[in-house]
Amino acid sequence: MIDPDGNNLGIFSLSQALKLAQEKGLDLVLVTEKANPPICRIVEYGKFLYQQQKKGKGKKHKGLEVKGIRLRFNISPHDLEIRAKTAEKFLRKGHKVKIELLLYGREQALQAYAKSRIDLFLEMLQKLIPIKIESQLKKEGRNLVMVITKDKG
Repeated sequence: MIDPDGNNLGIFSLSQALKLAQEKGLDLVLVTEKANPPICRIVEYGKFLYQQQKKGKGKKHKGLEVKGIRLRFNISPHDLEIRAKTAEKFLRKGHKVKIELLLYGREQALQAYAKSRIDLFLEMLQKLIPIKIESQLKKEGRNLVMVITKDKG
């Protein structure tokens, strides 16, 4: 059992520990039950909960991000290579990559050509790192969009 100041008081029976906590006007809180004997602390329960919440806030683990790569309809092969290398960096870090090909005006009528540009980009990227298509190519508004991840196998 641990007192409010953090000092170890030793091993007590449950009734003794509860009596000691009531004498001090505080609560008996089970800190860990995995230890043998279980560890209890004499504290004010409200303060204990507040401290636990404070500890939990600092440990938020940021989930995987979806990084974006934007391509244009008439992007040059060199720019396509640069974007492929950028996407490779994102994939190596474990992020998902959202590929967007922006279509303006008359470009929207030439979607077959636009799809061929994305296929070329995927071929370049496949040479750098194995990829898996998470969501197939689809039209969102005036863009063609697909999401890829790093292939584990």
